[in-house]
Order: sequence, then structure tokens, then C-alpha cells
Amino acid sequence: MTIAERIEPEFDAIKSEAFAGRLVGGLNDAALMVMTSVGHRTGLFDAIATLPPSTPEAIAATTGLAPRYVREWLCVLATARVVEHDATTGRFHLPPEHAAFVTRAAAPNNIAVTSQFIGVIAGVEDRIVKAFRTGEGVHYHAYGRFHDVMAEDSAQTVGAALFEHILPLAPGLTARLQRGIDVVDVGCGAGRALLLMARAFQKSRFTGLDLCEDAFAEAQVEAARTGVANLSFEARDLAADGIPDDYDLVTAFDAVHDQKDPQRLLTDIRAALRPDGVFLMQDIGGSSTLEGNMENPFAPFLYTMSTMHCTPVSLAQGGPGLGTMWGVELAAEMLRKAGFEQVDLHRLPHDPVNAYFVARV
Repeated sequence: MTIAERIEPEFDAIKSEAFAGRLVGGLNDAALMVMTSVGHRTGLFDAIATLPPSTPEAIAATTGLAPRYVREWLCVLATARVVEHDATTGRFHLPPEHAAFVTRAAAPNNIAVTSQFIGVIAGVEDRIVKAFRTGEGVHYHAYGRFHDVMAEDSAQTVGAALFEHILPLAPGLTARLQRGIDVVDVGCGAGRALLLMARAFQKSRFTGLDLCEDAFAEAQVEAARTGVANLSFEARDLAADGIPDDYDLVTAFDAVHDQKDPQRLLTDIRAALRPDGVFLMQDIGGSSTLEGNMENPFAPFLYTMSTMHCTPVSLAQGGPGLGTMWGVELAAEMLRKAGFEQVDLHRLPHDPVNAYFVARV
């Protein structure tokens, strides 16, 4: 070893200080996301957006919440520059420019919906720390409200755009649904997209398949209550039991990458499609390479979801652990390996996170 090789690089104090600032900003941002979730779940954002500048007591009275908690929450939002505070009057106000991203009326741009994932994944931190040491996975049932949050988030990206933007990605599909075809949604989760389609296309027949029966229980009850007779659900282990019938349309909304055997699922979907069938898949629209994601503004969040949920859930099933960021390149490759001759990738303006694939036999 030469003298030059033994010399330690000079410590960059400015770089170090900047990094410390970055971490402090991260702490504040993480805290803000938890409080954003609280504001969404309690209805505080929706209420404040309709009120003139108001005191914590007035806001609490409008929402039926405890004034002491409302005041403390408002202090978080004021110091984070989300709500405005008038020190003279003690009143708080949510600017309309901010309400456009944190209220239910703002869907599909309501980021407060997505903020709920932070609390969900934080709840499994102890299990994930253990998994780092053992290499084991974490099962779906450990994630508490995950299905509820996923359903609400999907309602923004899928439900709100289903008829105007998503189904038209496959030319002629809407007309076929109106005439009557057989449809299955694999990994259907809460089943809200199926419920929307079943109501809109009463001549078609819809089936939802998911490993977790509790995920679609609410939609099942709602369908029965409102007389939606062309929709059924089945709790099914797709990795073990496959897809039970032949279909004209198969859909998968953010469901493929964390399956036990994604390649087999895609192959089974290909086999289940009739000759003129269509597979419509929404999944995370990142790149398969880290380099390709370096400028993706959602990358830290998506890789965190991968670490805390999608990868361990797959590993818990004995799967490959593709992770959230398996990427559009690998997705297209796996679709072709499954036997799809035509694979078209689409991006939609309302959904900067996901990609949409239309695959045909």
C-alpha cells in the first residue's frame, strides 16, 4: 500500500451538514405524512376546505372531534406550511391550492389517501427487522388496514378513470362488454373495479379471484344488497389452483408482482383467454433497473413499499420477491414469455405511478 492510498479523503463539512439537513427534513416529512393520514381519516381536511379561517374550537365543533387534538394537529400542519395561521386571530385556513391535493373532492389527486400507507407499513417494522436477519417473508394478514387503503387508493387511479381512459386502451373492448362477455379480475382485492363494471355492463359476467376472502367481503355484500346479479367472488390460491375457466377479458390491477409465482400466473392468464381475448394489466410503472428510477420522484416511496410489503409478501408465499419495482421492462418480457404475441404499454396522465399493459394472444 502506498502513502497516497493510506491518506483518508478530506472530510467535507458542507456536504455533511447538508446531509444532516436532509435527514431533519425527512423526519419532518415523515411526521407530516402521518398527520396527513390522520387528517384524511378524521375528515379534517374536507371540513377545513369548506370553512373560512377558523379557530381550532370551531373546526372541532364542525367535525365532532376533540378540540385539544384538533389544535395539536393544526400546529403540525401550520409549522409544515400546509395550513395558514393568523397569529392575531388564532384562526387556521387551508388554501385552495393545498386542498387540491388533500381532500376527497380532489380525487384522483388526493395524496392524503396514499399517505395512509406510511402508518400501515410502520406497523410491521418489527417483523421486517426480523425478516432482514432471517430472510423470511411477512404474510398479508400482518398488514392491518392494507386492503382498505389499497382499495381507496385504487379507486382514485382505477375506478375514477375506468370507463373514460382505461377500458378504451383496448380498442373495441367497451362495445364487447356492452354486448356481453366473460370477465375475471385476478387478485381482485376489494373488488370495487369489478362492481363498477358489473353495474355498467349488465350483459357481461364478472368474477373476482383473490387469496384473501376478507378483501372482497364488503363488495360481495354490496353486490347482493343492490341486486348486482352478474358478479361473483371466490377466495382462491391462484398459485396452487390456477384460473378456473375461460374468459374474454382478464384484468389485474396492481396485483401481479407480489404473487407467489408471477410468471406462472401470467402463463395461466394466457391459457385462460379465449382466442380473441384481452389481458388488461395495471402495475407499477417504474424501471427494472435502479439507474432507470433515479429521477423518478416516487422512487423512494415505491422502493420503501417494496421493502416493507410487496417483497416480504411474495417471499412469505415462497415466491421470487420481485418487489414493487420489478419494472416495465421485466413485465413486458414476462408477458411475452407467457405467450402473449402483442404487448402494448400505455401511460395515463392521471396516474404518474402506474403503467397499463394491453396484451393479446
